[in-house]
Amino acid sequence: MNEPVIKTSDITKIYQMGDVQVHALCGVSLEVHHGELVAIMGPSGSGKSTLMNIIGCLDQPTSGQYWLDGTNVGQLNDNALADIRNRKIGFVFQTFNLLARTSAFQNVTLPLIYAGLSARERRERSHAALASVGLGDRINHRPNELSGGQQQRVAIARALVTEPAIILADEPTGNLDSKTGESVFTFLKRLHKEKGTTIIMVTHDPKLAKRADRVEYLMDGVILKNKPR
Repeated sequence: MNEPVIKTSDITKIYQMGDVQVHALCGVSLEVHHGELVAIMGPSGSGKSTLMNIIGCLDQPTSGQYWLDGTNVGQLNDNALADIRNRKIGFVFQTFNLLARTSAFQNVTLPLIYAGLSARERRERSHAALASVGLGDRINHRPNELSGGQQQRVAIARALVTEPAIILADEPTGNLDSKTGESVFTFLKRLHKEKGTTIIMVTHDPKLAKRADRVEYLMDGVILKNKPR
């Protein structure tokens, strides 16, 4: 098997809350290979979002090592971290995180501005990304003019527009009804199958998790070696 695109080794994360130390992650080792769809499950407070933030280069561990596509993330400065985030990782959040006063097109275009692409290339790639999620006829609509499922698809288009190797989806169906959530997950699954995109998805929904290539269970900051019954 090829080298993993994501590899963490004995990752810990400790937050200082006044006089109290909160151990969010306690020695997490995880490997994810190119083209895998991995679901992460666990109760609230188990460390799922903390782990996703570290994998997404939004936070750094207290100790341990993290390699992203062969690069030791712990050796990167802030500018290099921002660059690797923009080039290699697309984020999809439960709350969509769209800019309320801008159109779907402008929301999707934003990462390309940071990437320094020309106006023409930004326009072409944003149109293509929105079309790929079935919103080619909604490019000028603002978030409040779109349904929850459509807003999440705009967020997915924004994650896709930089053509990242990895998509991190933190409860992408959490704010959607079951039918719309199923539609959004089906799209992610198709993306994974057709383009070989590596996807790591936090979910509370066991039905969705069962359709991943594998499931990792977090409990009290530790990956359980045996799946819960």
